[in-house]
Amino acid sequence: MTTTVKLSKLTLSPINVRKRPDELLEIPQLAADLEARGVLQNLLVTPVKKPRGTFEVFDGGRRLRGLLLLAERGVIAADEFDVPVKVLVGDEATLSETSTAANFHQLKMTPAEECRAFQYFIGLNNDMDGVAKRFGLTRRFVEGRLRLATLAEPIFEALSDGAITLDVAKAYASTENQEKQLLVWNSYGTNYANADTIRRVIANETMKSSDPVAILVGEDRYAGAGGRIDRDLFSDSGDKWVNPEIAQKLAGDIMEEEARRIGEETGLGWIRPIASNYIHSAAAGLYRVILPQPDLTAEQTARLEAISERQAAIVEEMDGEAISQQTYEALDQEYDALAEEEQAIQCRAPVLPDEIRPLVGAFLKLTPKGEMVLDTEYYSEEPVRVRGVDDDDGGPADAGEGATAPQDGHAPPSAPPEAVAPGGKPLSARLFDELAMQRRDILGAALLGHPALALDYALFVMIDDRASSFSAYGSTMRARGPQDPVSGEQPVTHARTYLAEAHAGLDSSWLDHRSEVDRFEAFRALGDDSKAAWMAYLVAASLEAKPGYRAEQCPLHNRLATIMDVDVASWWRPTSENFFDRISKGSILALLGKVGGAALTARHATMKKSEISQSCNRLFAGEAIVEPEVRDAALAWVPDAMRFLDQPQADGMEMSGGDDPDASSDQEGDRAPGDEAPTDPGDVIEPEDQEALAA
Repeated sequence: MTTTVKLSKLTLSPINVRKRPDELLEIPQLAADLEARGVLQNLLVTPVKKPRGTFEVFDGGRRLRGLLLLAERGVIAADEFDVPVKVLVGDEATLSETSTAANFHQLKMTPAEECRAFQYFIGLNNDMDGVAKRFGLTRRFVEGRLRLATLAEPIFEALSDGAITLDVAKAYASTENQEKQLLVWNSYGTNYANADTIRRVIANETMKSSDPVAILVGEDRYAGAGGRIDRDLFSDSGDKWVNPEIAQKLAGDIMEEEARRIGEETGLGWIRPIASNYIHSAAAGLYRVILPQPDLTAEQTARLEAISERQAAIVEEMDGEAISQQTYEALDQEYDALAEEEQAIQCRAPVLPDEIRPLVGAFLKLTPKGEMVLDTEYYSEEPVRVRGVDDDDGGPADAGEGATAPQDGHAPPSAPPEAVAPGGKPLSARLFDELAMQRRDILGAALLGHPALALDYALFVMIDDRASSFSAYGSTMRARGPQDPVSGEQPVTHARTYLAEAHAGLDSSWLDHRSEVDRFEAFRALGDDSKAAWMAYLVAASLEAKPGYRAEQCPLHNRLATIMDVDVASWWRPTSENFFDRISKGSILALLGKVGGAALTARHATMKKSEISQSCNRLFAGEAIVEPEVRDAALAWVPDAMRFLDQPQADGMEMSGGDDPDASSDQEGDRAPGDEAPTDPGDVIEPEDQEALAA
């Protein structure tokens, strides 16, 4: 019987099958929908004896909670609101079974269905805030679903079919540019690509709004020049600027104008803007100009003497036995303050003589905060001798091969004390270099007694060098990336994706520090497992593909694989992209004969090359419907070129096809049925395979 019952007469039945604690989080959202549209579906209830005239709800508990929430908020009156119900009478087992059946057949909309639904609702009245309120959702949630609804069609279909997860779909939707979505989709598709990988690939072709160049330019100026912005609705990493070339041109114009202004104001020979905080590369081929330090004034000399006297008095007071802890700490702070003042006086800013001002220049840098800052060092295109800066060897003040950048070791008199001789006179470049080598030998000798510290230092230098644009490590140890024999985009493989995921999972918090010293100390503080993971990744990322230009393998690689018992087939499967499209039709037919015998070869003999390739793509992935023994053989097969062999040998079958454009065409597949397909001289066709081909 269908009727209506006052909300105050309804209670939740203990036999209601919905018991999930997380469903309570959905009640406010459902309450908003009930407020907007009312109760669209009857609740199933059964009468109870006490109190008389009341009912228990055994199906529709969420709707009941939503109505009660509206009553609690004062939106509806529980004593007056009529709830549509269907009254059923039966024993507890029957009612429980009915509740289970009713809930079992209620299917939650998929994300794809939600996207299309919101797209339809917004299209009716263009009121996004109204739709969000009616469904009890946030505007950002609705915007996110609308963004997903505009995914490129193949990607949206994959989401609808469940071929990709919602997180992966969100990664593609991090850009509104469907062309860019399809570019990444065609490279990755549904093959092992996780959301982080997709998001990184898309981000590599854009500029983050937090980039120093973007901060300098500003969103209004960028948009005014025609630049497009992708609002990232699915993460907090910031919006992406789709046209980085526009931002870079605008930044160049801004910095050029500022450089022109500074040049006119300072009278320097040139000001060169660089969109970076590091000038090492930009200073290549230039000479760093060492400037003299100004003489101490009478006031400064007197102050230094007063500081020295006061520090001596403080030391004497701190040595007293009756001094209190509070007094001791106060004196200690005063001593440190005096030391800082003395350092500031001693390290006086050098003076640029007016006569050489037109001969030198400086770099206008861009800080990570998007601020333009003039570098404090001066450079010249030819060696410049500055009066007051002597050199015992008689050469230019700072001449030498290449750039004499700030980190070259030839410090000006205002640098730390080791760069000057007693009395304040600068050391000659030759003497400073000799002393630096002798100091280096001392450090090396000491490190021999601290192997653990030496290991930390070695790992840090090799890892940090690959992550930082420039740092002075004081070591020749490096772990450069390999020089691959083939350039350009490569097919996506499980192993390559796994390496990318492993790198993303490493503890990289220590890289956030700006100076190499701070990064080194943070790296040393990592646990042994984190250091070991970094070392393993560093070694993995340094492996060369092959030792030379010939078709050969590295014996040491083969030995490593033997020790680890590497199963290539579990990491790599031949596909159309990475193998079958790259060898001849005859080679593929020969391979099918090895895997499945003459019958399998004959089944493919009359197909076009592209059709055979697609069929093999499924077969060797284990997706084709074939006999179990054929499936097992296909899943276990890899070409010799992919195996780790104790005695490397070329796979004759594979070498015959190579990357010959004619071998990968479909021309041989266009012959009339019955025409015999020619085979390459290097193809190996078994006798039974030849019989099948003839048939």
